[in-house]
Amino acid sequence: MDNEVMDLIEELYSMVSEAWGVPLGNDKCIVERDKVLNMLEDIKAQLPVELSEAKRLVSARDEFIGNAKREAESIRRAAEEKARSMVEEQEIVRIARAKSSELMAMAENRTNELKRVAGDYVEDLLRRTEESLSTALGEVRSSHNQFRSATGATEAQAGTARNNSQ
Repeated sequence: MDNEVMDLIEELYSMVSEAWGVPLGNDKCIVERDKVLNMLEDIKAQLPVELSEAKRLVSARDEFIGNAKREAESIRRAAEEKARSMVEEQEIVRIARAKSSELMAMAENRTNELKRVAGDYVEDLLRRTEESLSTALGEVRSSHNQFRSATGATEAQAGTARNNSQ
């Protein structure tokens, strides 16, 4: 409340407390009616303005507090969302790393298996090639021996025929 209203109330209080008491009436006193009524009229005139100002201040305070609460809630929600997003990103990274490690291990195992299979295949292929070459060499030697034998017999027959014809 404004100082004017408080001053009027203080003055009214002093007037009543200092007023003369009524004989045989301890709770009653005599005050100047017009003076008290004028003071009450002044208080009445000032109160709506004071109350209106007080209501405006309370309303402004409530609005400020409401805005502050909404802003705080918005900041809290944004922080929670950011934290959740960071946790999700970390989880995604963790999962991606785990999947990457798993894929790398699978690729390495597959590569080792393919090397082993390729090695076995090449080893088998070389063994069969060696066997085929060995068989072919044996056949070439056999043919060569047969050719020599056949050529030697033919030469021997030709020599015998030459000897006989002479």
